[in-house]
Amino acid sequence: MAVDELDTRILRLLLEQPRTSVREYARLLGVARGTLQARLDRLERDGVITGTAPSLSPGALGHPVLAFVHIEVTQGHLDDVGDALAAVPEIVEAFSITGGGDLITRVVARDNAHLEDVIQKLISLPGVVRTRTEVALRERVPHRLLPLVESIGRAASK
Repeated sequence: MAVDELDTRILRLLLEQPRTSVREYARLLGVARGTLQARLDRLERDGVITGTAPSLSPGALGHPVLAFVHIEVTQGHLDDVGDALAAVPEIVEAFSITGGGDLITRVVARDNAHLEDVIQKLISLPGVVRTRTEVALRERVPHRLLPLVESIGRAASK
């Protein structure tokens, strides 16, 4: 999907000022509200914009410990284990991967003892062979997409 300079400006505003109205976005961008709405609709339809939910902090919700748990799964049980992971509230993301495991999960916990309890729960799931956990010490680059969007926008304008 091609993202042009106007799309880039729209996406920047959505990321920087997510609680602004469509009318205000149009005013800030100097485009008609209908033009802006058509662009937003296309970006949603094409899967560029995937949601409008607020970004929440697990730490502020009482879960400041972040760990990445690699899970090795018995062959043929990847879907079953993936489904079981969805029932564990402390797992905030899970991906199938290549390399030294079959799945990688992002796990949040109240403290290290709680993290151990979550890991024990994961180990007990049918189809899980072993886990390997890495605890995050400090976030160095927060989740971001704006630099990527800007890079794509610059490439499209050349």
